[in-house]
Amino acid sequence: MVSEQFSHVGTWIFDLDNTLYPPEAALFAQIEVRMTDWVARTLDVDHTEADRLRDLYWRDYGTTLSGLMSLHNADPLPYLTYVHEIDFSGLTRDVILRDAITALPGRKIVYTNGSEPYAQRVLDARGLSDLFDAVYGIEHADFHPKPNAAAYDRILDIDGSDPKSAAMFEDDPRNLQVPHALGMKTVHVAPEPIDPVPEHIHHHTDDLAGFLAALT
Repeated sequence: MVSEQFSHVGTWIFDLDNTLYPPEAALFAQIEVRMTDWVARTLDVDHTEADRLRDLYWRDYGTTLSGLMSLHNADPLPYLTYVHEIDFSGLTRDVILRDAITALPGRKIVYTNGSEPYAQRVLDARGLSDLFDAVYGIEHADFHPKPNAAAYDRILDIDGSDPKSAAMFEDDPRNLQVPHALGMKTVHVAPEPIDPVPEHIHHHTDDLAGFLAALT
């Protein structure tokens, strides 16, 4: 049974975007528009070039912000404030997911490459804001993004969690590589599985609430 593979888990780590809400809510599409806007204004380039740089930095550095900080000495805090000022009306409360998370034994945390204030707004809109023992944003990882190993080390150190008794749920497959190497159970949350399934992914689900319910 799948539940037996998670019987040792005492810390449940959830990514935020496209993990604790469905991709069709399209929050990140709004964020990408504001990222491109910020890059265009700050680097004084047109929107076509800004969009190219946004995507390039995300691929090469883990986040657009990390690329901006590394190559342009960008101040992260104004950037994070600007890109996360979006419309949350596309989010709905999810009672089934709430019940499934509530039933999990042990510690529950959110860890996102976004900011903690943004994460709190998403959780509030989803009806999940009081379920987690901690919510960590990229600022808590000294602005090191997932998938960088330093980011996970920092968050685990702050939280005091043992990765060997943790599970991580994440929509971006590359962000599960380090958790797998650290000994976590890894679950890819996305509408479609990866084919072939990478070795660093233990499970895939297109229904997070259903998967969690099966564990309890």
